[in-house]
Formats: sequence, C-alpha cells, structure tokens
Amino acid sequence: MFDIGFWEIIFILVITLLVVGPERLPRVARTAGLWLGKMRGFVASVKADIDQELATEELKKALARQASVPELEELIDEVTGDRLASVESQSPGAPKTKLSMDNNDKPADTPATDDNAN
Repeated sequence: MFDIGFWEIIFILVITLLVVGPERLPRVARTAGLWLGKMRGFVASVKADIDQELATEELKKALARQASVPELEELIDEVTGDRLASVESQSPGAPKTKLSMDNNDKPADTPATDDNAN
C-alpha cells in the first residue's frame, strides 16, 4: 500500500527520537504498535466480510443458473408429480406419510408400520 523504504523508516525514527526524546520513546513505540495491531485486525475483519459477501453472491448466481435449467425443472415436476400421485392413492383412513426410497432410508418423522419395521 505505502511504498516506504529502509531509509525513510530510519529518517522517521530519527525525527521521532528527536521530537519525543529517549525517555518517552518506548511508551510511544508501544502505543503505536497497539494502534497498528488494531488497524490490522480491523482491515482483516473487513476483508473477511467482503470475501464472505462475494462468496454468497457467487453462490446465489450459481443457484439461479441451476434453477433456470429446463431439464432440471422437468425432472423436479416429474418427481413431485409422482410423489403427489402416490400419496393421493393411499387409503383415505391411512395417515399420510413422507415416502422414502427404501425401508432403511426412512425419515425420522415417518411413523413405523408393520411392513416397515426391522
């Protein structure tokens, strides 16, 4: 960010030593170090926030691109249509439950029946 070379740093230190004096120089250096550390922490926090926002935006764009794929929409309609048709075909007195692919991959909120019990 700043293009400060070795000789510029030496010049700043000599001027600081002359202005502040040798008695107060350690306290001034400690205070400057603390402020520098706080500034670095703040800059790191801002960078992390910006990176997180950029990642969120990229994820939203990727999801939007995936949602606009016509084949995927047809597949979703096909799957949800089959699921709705099979739920509607259950007997009227039976409780409506979520359908699973096999008996071992049963959702936790699905009540156990005699044919699903292990």
